[in-house]
Amino acid sequence: MQPGPSYWRVFLTFAHNSLVRDMTFRANFLIQCVSSVSWTLMNTGFYLIVFNHAKSIGNTGWEKWEFFVFLATTWLITSLVQTFFMPNAQEFSELIRTGNLDFALLKPIDTQFLVSLHKVDWASLSNSAMGVILLGISLWKLTTRPDQPLQLDLVMAALYPFYLVCGVLIFYSLMIALAATSIWLGRNQTLYNFWFYITSIARYPLEIYNRSWGVPILGFFTFVVPVLVVINVPARLLAQPLTPRAPWEWWLSAYAILATVLSLAGSRWVFRRSLLSYRSASS
Repeated sequence: MQPGPSYWRVFLTFAHNSLVRDMTFRANFLIQCVSSVSWTLMNTGFYLIVFNHAKSIGNTGWEKWEFFVFLATTWLITSLVQTFFMPNAQEFSELIRTGNLDFALLKPIDTQFLVSLHKVDWASLSNSAMGVILLGISLWKLTTRPDQPLQLDLVMAALYPFYLVCGVLIFYSLMIALAATSIWLGRNQTLYNFWFYITSIARYPLEIYNRSWGVPILGFFTFVVPVLVVINVPARLLAQPLTPRAPWEWWLSAYAILATVLSLAGSRWVFRRSLLSYRSASS
């Protein structure tokens, strides 16, 4: 049996089991979906109020519908991370505390794959649905506005899903690396706090930080912890806040691919390094 199809079938089994588990308690599943959708609607309402009083976000070129493309991209990426990776990363410290990590290490499958994907939170995909709806409405408004209609580039539209995946992988890398520190720290309960802080920084355009006070933030969270490329790069492919595109935007797109590779490699190193420090609960 080939390794590729085997891992794919294992993941499908995980996804199927998680769906069966969620459907066992359908009322709870529906309540979670409604809660997620309510949050996105309130978030949208907040920005609608903002744009009733301002033409753009701080004279950055991100006007109402351009920013809603950015917001929809944020929902798509974060919901995918929360669906496939967040529940598992959150439970990693419990695997260590209870000794269940021993059983994961004994399985004939890559440990990082197993602890990263064994549970799927299907309710979180409701945010993805809302993101697709908002993205469609925003692009329709941009392409049909009378003053300066957006010319949607099919190449850029084709690259959009690719950079969405890159963004998901960067977020995953940061999350699994932080979760792996539970082996050194004993019990890491700060994952959700860290996730909130990181996504708070990433959910705004780069131009917001292009001020004297924000330059250190811009540099650190672009080149050290590359979260600012996660949403900015794919959103720019469709929204085009700068016309014509500035040269640095092309370099940023290329850097996003490099950042994805480096983030995955770095998180893999941290994870494997942390496992070397793990002591079995039975020892």
